[in-house]
Amino acid sequence: MTACPCAQELVAGRARERLADDGFTEEDIDRVLEHVPVATHNQRGLGTLKIGCTEACDDEIDALELLAIVEDSMSSEIYELMKRTDEGAVVEKAHRRPRFVEDCVREMVGGVVEHFPDLDDRAYVSARQENLETIHQHNVMAERFGTLGEVRSELATGELAERHTALRAWLDSPS
Repeated sequence: MTACPCAQELVAGRARERLADDGFTEEDIDRVLEHVPVATHNQRGLGTLKIGCTEACDDEIDALELLAIVEDSMSSEIYELMKRTDEGAVVEKAHRRPRFVEDCVREMVGGVVEHFPDLDDRAYVSARQENLETIHQHNVMAERFGTLGEVRSELATGELAERHTALRAWLDSPS
């Protein structure tokens, strides 16, 4: 699940105005907003993370580790069943970690680099996030794909890679 940062900023701005109008100081307003999660709308997120290795790859990639990277990329995990008291903790976690779809994809790609430091630069990475919107009539989606070398270079330098290897090109390239 993700919590929308844009709407959250708008709600926080309105809360600031109301609190100031009611006589709260800027310092008090900052303290309140630091301690109380600000409301926003949530989206159920569908994250997909794939890693493709060359034929020479003997690295073990645990699907549960990929799942953990995807779940950690979002504002909060979701659960099929939970106690009502736990619902508050899930919502608060999400509202304290608002994320756009692009943020989720960046977190997924960064998670691959962090969790698989020895994976060959020729490995292929595909990260995709689709958020099922609650207040809009459209969903939002972001994706990033390419070789792990391209991704590592972007993360290390902050510069976008000149090209992003598409899956078809990766599949057609010699190992």
